[in-house]
Amino acid sequence: MSAAFLLASVSAAIWLYLLVGRGVFWRAQVSPLPPSPLRWPAVVAIVPARNEAPVVGAAVQSLLRQEYAGYFSIVLVDDHSEDGTAEVARATATHLGQRERLRVVSARPLPSGWTGKLWALAEGVRQVSERGDRPEVFLLTDADIAHHSTNLAELVARLEDEKRDLVSLMVRLRCESWAERFLIPAFVFFFAMLYPFAWSNDPRRRTAAAAGGCVLLRQSAYERIGGFAAVRDALIDDCALAQAVKRSGGSIWLGLTQQTRSLRPYPRVADVWRMVARTAYDQLHHSPLLLAGTVLGLALTYLAPPILVVAGGDARWLGGLTWAAMSLAYWPMVRFYRLSPLWAPLLPAIALVYLAATVDSARRHWLGRGGEWKGRMAWRSQS
Repeated sequence: MSAAFLLASVSAAIWLYLLVGRGVFWRAQVSPLPPSPLRWPAVVAIVPARNEAPVVGAAVQSLLRQEYAGYFSIVLVDDHSEDGTAEVARATATHLGQRERLRVVSARPLPSGWTGKLWALAEGVRQVSERGDRPEVFLLTDADIAHHSTNLAELVARLEDEKRDLVSLMVRLRCESWAERFLIPAFVFFFAMLYPFAWSNDPRRRTAAAAGGCVLLRQSAYERIGGFAAVRDALIDDCALAQAVKRSGGSIWLGLTQQTRSLRPYPRVADVWRMVARTAYDQLHHSPLLLAGTVLGLALTYLAPPILVVAGGDARWLGGLTWAAMSLAYWPMVRFYRLSPLWAPLLPAIALVYLAATVDSARRHWLGRGGEWKGRMAWRSQS
């Protein structure tokens, strides 16, 4: 057996496992809606915002237009914005005649040991508590998310019907620019591969994940895990929160949506690159050994098949079959984002970009720039 054929066999075996043994992660489907609950619990949305003036108006408008039969109010936590984020949010609520449903509060200075988003969320919960409010459920959502009008009702229905403690949606990311079409569907594909939704939703499995742009969390579960202080230094805060809830005995659920969407633009490859590089090395626990293993694994999984096809030889046909298999696995996500099927065979090139961004994430960490975001280090205090 030639070395090339052995390499092709390893790559084919990897994809055989991924296709049949990895929780059917490649399925990109919206789950059926659950029935409406008998009662609608009180909900408060906590929206952390830092320099989000271009998008916060649309996000706040979508929240104020939720068709929800129970009590629902919104707390926007302005985390030291410098672009008038708070003013835009207030003006939006005033224009809609719903100023009383939106509270804009300011976060106190970021303490050492906290990431900025988690501190802002904790500040929002603190101010809700100090007012004497006792919501049964928190909606944790970003200031760049536009919710469809029944999103909250649908999330609450799932929370109640399935007796979950946390439900979350991977919102539809922007996919308009060439860079977005090239890289964004693969971002969701790779996320689902790392955290298969079916495994995360299964109480019998340890896998736990959430998508931080849209999370519904019971107050009882929040208190049981010790609040955001339990995950205060997590860069990948959404998955850390889901893991804390699941470890505490809670039940979680994560799904896809076509309707609730992110307003965040990624017009260039460099914009997606920075998003990935911010947290990729943290995902690897800052381990050079795990980084080396990841680079080798990505090369075997995504790069070897097309290289073998181009190189020719006795491994060419097996490399071609494996490339076709990975393209078919990627096709449901490409279709979910309503793109041409011609994007699916480009997965090896897309994976190469993500591999390079992962290596760059390690480089940034070694240079003391790990987690840099929105003009400061992952919203971390550097004192």
